[in-house]
Amino acid sequence: MNEFDYVVVGGGSAGCIVAARLSERGTVCVLEAGPHASQAPATLRADGYKDAFLDPRLMYERFSTTDPRWGDRRVFLGTGRVLGGSGAVNAMVYTRGARQDFASWPEGWRWDDVAGDFDAVEATLRPRPRAHTEWTERCVAAAEQAGLRRSRNLSDGDYDGVLGYEPMNYEGDDRRSSYVGFLAPAMADPARTIELTTGALVDAVVFEGTRAVGVRYRLGSEVREVRARREVVLCAGALATPAILQRSGVGAADALQALGVEVVLDQPGVGENLHDHPNVQLFFKAQHDVDCDYPQLYGFERVGRVALAEEGPDTCFVFYPARSSFREGLLKLLPNIALPPALYEQPMFPAAIRKTIEKAFEVDAVRQFVAQLWGIVVVLGKPESRGHVRIRSSDPAAMPEVDPGYFAEPADMECVLAGIERAREIAGQPALNYFGAKEVLPGPLGGGTRRRALERFVRKNVMTTYHFAGTCRMGEVVDADCRVRGLEGLRVIDASVMPVAPVAALNAPTMMLAHRAAGRIG
Repeated sequence: MNEFDYVVVGGGSAGCIVAARLSERGTVCVLEAGPHASQAPATLRADGYKDAFLDPRLMYERFSTTDPRWGDRRVFLGTGRVLGGSGAVNAMVYTRGARQDFASWPEGWRWDDVAGDFDAVEATLRPRPRAHTEWTERCVAAAEQAGLRRSRNLSDGDYDGVLGYEPMNYEGDDRRSSYVGFLAPAMADPARTIELTTGALVDAVVFEGTRAVGVRYRLGSEVREVRARREVVLCAGALATPAILQRSGVGAADALQALGVEVVLDQPGVGENLHDHPNVQLFFKAQHDVDCDYPQLYGFERVGRVALAEEGPDTCFVFYPARSSFREGLLKLLPNIALPPALYEQPMFPAAIRKTIEKAFEVDAVRQFVAQLWGIVVVLGKPESRGHVRIRSSDPAAMPEVDPGYFAEPADMECVLAGIERAREIAGQPALNYFGAKEVLPGPLGGGTRRRALERFVRKNVMTTYHFAGTCRMGEVVDADCRVRGLEGLRVIDASVMPVAPVAALNAPTMMLAHRAAGRIG
């Protein structure tokens, strides 16, 4: 078959749900750039995220532009490239977000409107918190001593000064991604027609006039085209979807024409409004081994501007046991941090650094140090800064220019610095005396408490939390039903349509969005 009722681009967290729901009312073709989950068993295990993070097949090798605002360096911005998408390689955090997060979304997308769609996703994925440990309970007690409240349910929308055990989408030793929960069962249903093509590098949407009628893609060296009788639905994510639209002729006309792309619709909003949750990590040395294998505690508070109840929290605190993934994080990220781009692109140099890290972790003293290392990740949950995604050429294999916009607005730096101060306050509470909280990073070498030095530390060490959103903003690029405005037969259903990202992790809101938007397609 090369003609279907619906063509879904992207088999990630959103695409798997969209495809499964659309298969109830028509034939569906799913195009996924990465491999099938059966070829990537790490994506099916609850503890496999560490291995998946290191597998170059499963994440895009994508970097930011360089800018003094984030230390004149490239920031790694990889996203999942496998069936299940980023939801198949992440740490399985399932948080709905704060009630206030949805107040600026269009009518029909507010907290009370979307609660039923969250419920439906959760009925299938069955997220649940992990068991308490001595370390996690002492962290909760420390947060309470610092004035936060223990949340018994991080799905209730009340994130005003709370800390709790976040739900995680796992069951036993297995990960329950949207592929496992939605697409795999739909594909096993003989009454449905879903054709899945993995390894499909999407070039562009095919138009007849202003109507989307199909998708052109590459499979190896072969160029193919698949037709859509009803609609094409882009679910490739906030960094890939706007690039596909721009290559298809939908974007800022002047910029597209300069690249030789024929303009279908002049829509300057495509690729703009990019925002993410940048973070910095504080590390502490304990006196005892940290008895926890997952970052399972999330806290939320407003630490930036004057607290206003209607605005909700602006900062997230993640309690991180280094034993969970510190080694893998170094193996993946340190070569990019340590090497200039020209040397990083030569495989021998990153390989040498990774080999050194592997050798270091064979030393008992290093392993013991990491076993007693823990951190608080300070996440800027409500950034005011905005960046962009812009293609550099019409070649689908070429990574677009991604400017995450970190700290373009001074208020964001003020908020992060306030978050660091608050994290230190929590770590210093008596409840953590048993484990200990001797600050290792930033510590004295990172500037201690001196503001200017701390600001330099933030700029040099800021990372992505992989929560990209907003590049096809609802109300500007798409309407409230996720239809691309000014075109026919084309929708965008992924985190790119979020006008403002929730303060929490985006996997759950993205799946909610997919469930709700797919239900509106005829």
